Amino acid sequence: MLLRHAKADWSQDADHERPLADRGRQEAPLAGRRLADAGITPGLTLCSTAARTRETWKLVVTELPHRPRTVYDERIYEASLGELIALLNETPEDVDDLLLIGHNPGIHALADALAGEAEGDILPRMNRSGFPTSAFAVLTFDGEWKSVEHGTARLIDFWTPH
Repeated sequence: MLLRHAKADWSQDADHERPLADRGRQEAPLAGRRLADAGITPGLTLCSTAARTRETWKLVVTELPHRPRTVYDERIYEASLGELIALLNETPEDVDDLLLIGHNPGIHALADALAGEAEGDILPRMNRSGFPTSAFAVLTFDGEWKSVEHGTARLIDFWTPH
């Protein structure tokens, strides 16, 4: 699962420390409820260290049936597509379901790159939307985390709060 942080407030000068805007505080729990309603619960969450991603996760996780292990990783902030794939490749093999919370353009690029296949119109719909704040994509793949690369996954869900 790939989740873009909720809408952030632009009044903070330091990008890494920007908190969520009111709209973001309203939309983040909606994403959590949608994940819970779909029966999607991560075993591990990797979250950027930016304030807006940490705050998004705190609002999302309250809607899930249980709190997964969470790792805050500074490498997610401003990560390139290749760096994000490398991070996925490091996921322990005992993790079945992973949630990565990050930023655009990386999260959108990652979802698009991994999706070798997609159900119905999900891929064009995701690409038309531009992967807005609080949106998430759900992908599946066969194999080990170290083998995740371009085109190895199937995009099975894409949700936006708008």
